[in-house]
Amino acid sequence: MSAAAMNSDIKVFSGNAHPALAREICDVLGTPLGAIEARRFADGEAYCQILENVRGMDVFVIQPTCPPVDPNLMELLTIIDALKRSSAARITAVLPYYGYARQDRKDKPRVPISAKLVADLLTAAGADRILAMDLHAPAIQGFFDIPVDHLFAAPVLIEHVARLKLKNLVIVSPDAGGVERARAYAKRLTASLAIIDKRRGEKNEPKVMHVIGDVEGRNCLIVDDIVDTAGTLTGTVQALHRNGARSIYGCFSHAVLSGPAVERIRASEMALTVVTNSIPLDEEKRKAGRITVLSVASLLGEAIKRIHTNSSVSSLFV
Repeated sequence: MSAAAMNSDIKVFSGNAHPALAREICDVLGTPLGAIEARRFADGEAYCQILENVRGMDVFVIQPTCPPVDPNLMELLTIIDALKRSSAARITAVLPYYGYARQDRKDKPRVPISAKLVADLLTAAGADRILAMDLHAPAIQGFFDIPVDHLFAAPVLIEHVARLKLKNLVIVSPDAGGVERARAYAKRLTASLAIIDKRRGEKNEPKVMHVIGDVEGRNCLIVDDIVDTAGTLTGTVQALHRNGARSIYGCFSHAVLSGPAVERIRASEMALTVVTNSIPLDEEKRKAGRITVLSVASLLGEAIKRIHTNSSVSSLFV
């Protein structure tokens, strides 16, 4: 399909969560960003109006549900509802970051499974399809009764790490749950594997126990999907140093960076932290934390193009 033919029946819109990423994606697609008014009333209620015709169109709404999570989520729901009521042929919610993903199971009595609740809300609002990246729990795909395309930021991150040409590299998983991800990085980078054994105490504070694997005199790359308060990260860095690591790098898909995260990263002995722009990160935080941000616009743009043309998305990762 030619670019002109594709652009004639596709529309891309963005909420206020990350318009810069949406513009990058539109540059990849060669299509203009759709006109929309999305704002708040004086009392804080979300309001939106689609400012162009979408009848019969294949529509993509780009909105990571990153902090502030609830306002961004509600804005996404209102945009989807407005598009549905405007007779869009198909609506795909593009979530570079899926908020509430860590609440994916009942780990305590009488708690919600909020990741499932968000899935129900998106479906009820009128989404026909979901495009997400690096879900914290891949099983979240099963919470939806509509198709879900799950992207991985690994190709973008691995390409950058490979250019660093780190010798004697060890890929480190900060917990047992991330071993599969770390193993995939290790295979692609021809590196060995280490795992941090930890236990969580009160208020979800991690306590690092010990390192499983040989890291002495080695360059270590910590890989995870999310860096939030950086408590787990800094504990992992300390454990690796105690075990004689030569240098330590971090690689994360989603830079939530709540509370003291940037200060913790800055104060740590990490040589470099690499993240993607799935969540907006201001220049001040980047400089303060010595953080390199890689764009996933090309990856998301290619996935959108393939969804629109009914081509394979999974073949992006073969």
